[in-house]
Amino acid sequence: MTSPVPDVPDVVVVTGPGLVADLRLLSETAEREFDRLGVRGRVVAAAGAAEVEALLASPETPVVLPGPTREVRALMARHPRAVWLDLHPVADPAGPEHLHGRGVWGLVWAVRRAVHRLRRPARRIAYGPHPDQWAEVRPARGAAGPAPVAVVLHGGYWRSIWGADLMDALCADLAGRGLAAWNLEYRRPDRHGWAATTEDVAAGVALAAREAAGPLVVIGHSAGGQLALRAAADDHRVSLAVALAGVLDLVEADRRRLSAGAVAAALGGPAGEAPEVPEVYARSSPLERVPLKVPQLVVQGGGDDPDLVDLGRRYARAARAAGDDVTYLEMPGDHFDVIDPASPIWRAAAGAIGDRLGGGSRRG
Repeated sequence: MTSPVPDVPDVVVVTGPGLVADLRLLSETAEREFDRLGVRGRVVAAAGAAEVEALLASPETPVVLPGPTREVRALMARHPRAVWLDLHPVADPAGPEHLHGRGVWGLVWAVRRAVHRLRRPARRIAYGPHPDQWAEVRPARGAAGPAPVAVVLHGGYWRSIWGADLMDALCADLAGRGLAAWNLEYRRPDRHGWAATTEDVAAGVALAAREAAGPLVVIGHSAGGQLALRAAADDHRVSLAVALAGVLDLVEADRRRLSAGAVAAALGGPAGEAPEVPEVYARSSPLERVPLKVPQLVVQGGGDDPDLVDLGRRYARAARAAGDDVTYLEMPGDHFDVIDPASPIWRAAAGAIGDRLGGGSRRG
């Protein structure tokens, strides 16, 4: 049973002058999320930088859509307490609290980020010098004995507009279930190349493994599911690998051009290109790596993209045929239900993780 969560101050969503968006739609989007999270909030259209700064100084929890005005955007560096949101991609984000490039839907994630970081505070640690090389660690609550450590990898088809904030709620839930949750950020290949991404995941997992007193679990969502299973194949300290709606066959995902060719964009080219590219696929695609020789849980929402359902089912069959210990869990749910603590599919997945860890699934 999880402990009560602390209250969160009222949320204020502030829109800066010149923002190109329908204010009514933003208000409707924000209000639905306020209700979902059980917080009070309001949306304010600020007339200028002075009004934005006054709202930033209020006791409310601020989410700011700054718009194009230079004076408002200059406030980002001075107010790290706020979550900042640009609806369009930006070339140089102002830091981990600056979400961008997700359109109006990004407001949902910005409100969630503002609330979850106050409800379940995390300790941020760096595992490298780059601004994207960090993990937010939430300690296990109520664990009897050495707590398992869960390294959690976000998805987003390996694109920089998506970040570790996607996994805030899941990590809070894991901590409440007695696992120390490491929400790992990493350099994305669209800006830094595939080698940087895989090196970062390996470094983050290695740091968590050195600090772990209990079993080490790697959990990934969507593209993070691919990264999680690759990490498990590469690091013998992993006791359990979990893919939530994972992209588990990169060759076929590339052939089908999932998410407008995201696989080729991330890995440096299509699967059939020059000799070095197929080698990258061979090292990176979970299906090409079986047997991973680590227990696995593959979770897939039946209402997700049918191609992801196909990849998950075929991967689970192939891994079992190769001798791996794989549990395949498919239930009603969409792509994001698998990371929603309130959803039946995540509750079933969390139960399966607990059963695995309690049943001695640690690799010898």
